[in-house]
Amino acid sequence: MIASMTGYAALSREYASVSLALELRSVNNRFLDLQFRLPDELRSLEPAMRELLTASLARGKIECRLVLSSQTNTIQNILLNHAQLHTLQMLSQEIKSVFPTAGDLSVSDILRWPGMVNDLRTTMNPAELHTPCLDLLQQTLQPFIAAREREGAKLGNLLLDRLNRIRELLAALSPKLPMILAGFQSRLSQSIQAAGLNEMDERIRQEFTLFANRIDVDEELTRLHTHLDEVENTLQHGGVVGKRLDFLMQELNRETNTLASKSVDSTVTQLAVEMKVLIEQMREQIQNIE
Repeated sequence: MIASMTGYAALSREYASVSLALELRSVNNRFLDLQFRLPDELRSLEPAMRELLTASLARGKIECRLVLSSQTNTIQNILLNHAQLHTLQMLSQEIKSVFPTAGDLSVSDILRWPGMVNDLRTTMNPAELHTPCLDLLQQTLQPFIAAREREGAKLGNLLLDRLNRIRELLAALSPKLPMILAGFQSRLSQSIQAAGLNEMDERIRQEFTLFANRIDVDEELTRLHTHLDEVENTLQHGGVVGKRLDFLMQELNRETNTLASKSVDSTVTQLAVEMKVLIEQMREQIQNIE
C-alpha cells in the first residue's frame, strides 16, 4: 500500500488533573521534516517524540503539536502565588506614592500577572507526564498513518486510471503506424520526383533509409510500455515509492518528447500532446506520495 504525505489526526487524554491534547498534521516534502510545538515544561520530550515519528514515517513535513492544560473541574486545585501577590502590592503602593492618581489593579489584572497563578502544570513534576505523552503520540500515530494510507489509495487509483488511458492511446496508435509511415514515404517520393531527382539514385536511397530510421518510433513505444508496466508494478508493490515514481514520470516524459520530435503526422503529434498532459497530471499527484 502506498501512502500520501498529507494527513491529519488528533487525540486527547486526561492524566491526573491535567488534559493532554496532541495533534499531527503533514503536507508533502522532499524529505522528512519534523516540527514540534510543545509546552516549555515538556521540551525535553522532543528527542523521544522525534525518534517515534522517524521510525514510523519516511517523508513529509510533519507538525506535532502538544497542548497541556488543567481540567475545567479542578479550579479548587489552582494555587495563588502569595509571595508574588505581596510583591505586586508593594510595587503598587510604591507607584501610587509617586503617582497618586494611578488607578488600582483589578482582580483580573492581578490574576493575569505572570507567575501569579500556579496550576498543576507548574506544581506537577513534568517527568511524570513523559510516559503519558509518548503513549498519546503512539496512539495518535495509528489514525494518522491510516489517514495517509487512505489518501494514498485514492492517489493510486487515480494514477492507474491515467496509466490505462495512456495504454489506450498507444493501443490505438500502433495499428496506424504502418499507414502513417507509408503515407509519409509516398509524399516524400512525390517530392523527390517533383524536384527532378532520380528516386533510385544510390545516394538518395541511402538518405531515404537513414531518414526512415530517424522517424521510426518502435523503440520509443516499447520503452513507453516498459515504463508504464514499471509504474503499475511499483504501485502494486507499495511502500515508500514517491521518489521512484517521480523518476519514472521523467522517463515517460522523455520518451513522449522523443515520440513527438519524430512525428511526421498530426495523429502522432496529437497523441504525444495528450500523453504529456496525462503524465503531468500523474506527476503532480505523485508529489504527494510518500
